[in-house]
Amino acid sequence: MAQQANVGELLAMLDSPMLGVRDDVTAVFKENLNSDRGPMLVNTLVDYYLETNSQPALHILTTLQEPHDKHLLDRINEYVGKAATRLSILSLLGHVIRLQPSWKHKLSQAPLLPSLLKCLKMDTDVVVLTTGVLVLITMLPMIPQSGKQHLLDFFDIFGRLSSWCLKKPGHVAEVYLVHLHASVYALFHRLYGMYPCNFVSFLRSHYSMKENLETFEEVVKPMMEHVRIHPELVTGSKDHELDPRRWKRLETHDVVIECAKISLDPTEASYEDGYSVSHQISARFPHRSADVTTSPYADTQNSYGCATSTPYSTSRLTLLNTPGQLPQTLSSPSTRLITEPPQVCCQLVCLLSPLLSGEADLLGQI
Repeated sequence: MAQQANVGELLAMLDSPMLGVRDDVTAVFKENLNSDRGPMLVNTLVDYYLETNSQPALHILTTLQEPHDKHLLDRINEYVGKAATRLSILSLLGHVIRLQPSWKHKLSQAPLLPSLLKCLKMDTDVVVLTTGVLVLITMLPMIPQSGKQHLLDFFDIFGRLSSWCLKKPGHVAEVYLVHLHASVYALFHRLYGMYPCNFVSFLRSHYSMKENLETFEEVVKPMMEHVRIHPELVTGSKDHELDPRRWKRLETHDVVIECAKISLDPTEASYEDGYSVSHQISARFPHRSADVTTSPYADTQNSYGCATSTPYSTSRLTLLNTPGQLPQTLSSPSTRLITEPPQVCCQLVCLLSPLLSGEADLLGQI
């Protein structure tokens, strides 16, 4: 009976308040996905999730296996190209990759990656950019070999967004830029940890130009003060760190650990209560007078199940008391976020959670 039911009727029951009905419908969807290798059902579930933010639909989409990975990535790629759905679909992508699916290595060859990079190089919505950067940071250790093809794109994105942290284009609210700066700082750590020789070469070239000197002094230099000299700067080379053979022996968690090793943040280590983004790093915005701490706060449990659906614990983001500084503490088990805008809640909890608190778990093993 269930297999003959109309997909629309099944979707209507997917979010039933009755747990038994919801579980039965979820099981039917999974059975159909196992037997139907076409894209129709995946596309329908993605559309339904974007319309309703359905958690059961999200669960199904984040547990898809081959060959539906291609259908999912193609559908996400389609929506990334549409401004109206870009934020929601990037959030969905973040939920998918934070679970490190078995097909994660395919991300490097999927059309979605160039689309994501194009978005980060051209979009002007700060919340979209923050979300996209966090997705990229989470993705890079899964596809380190992608640097050979897209390295200049990664660096261009860093250069563009680091200048945004200083120049405050348009009428971007202070709170948005605080979160953007936190994500750019995390991107700095990721790029320096994975591609130090190439990244330092880019920094030297890009920030030697007169028009970029202020950005370097106010934004990038404070980031550099919180990392140690990377061993690869002495023993490696620009070509070696892009050699696919360098990455073949490393799993995703190995790359994450290598990136974390170069941090000098005193609180960026293994703790039972979580992992710090930065202890001292400051955005140094003397021309801004807005105090982000005047925004309302609320403790909210992550409705996306970060703490239970992955080996990583949910993180808590706490803003500094000093205007213009970055968020500095992420710790378990609850999330502490600005209630406006609500989108930032989702991105920072669900995307920074595996990146940061997960890295703390990994660091505890070394």
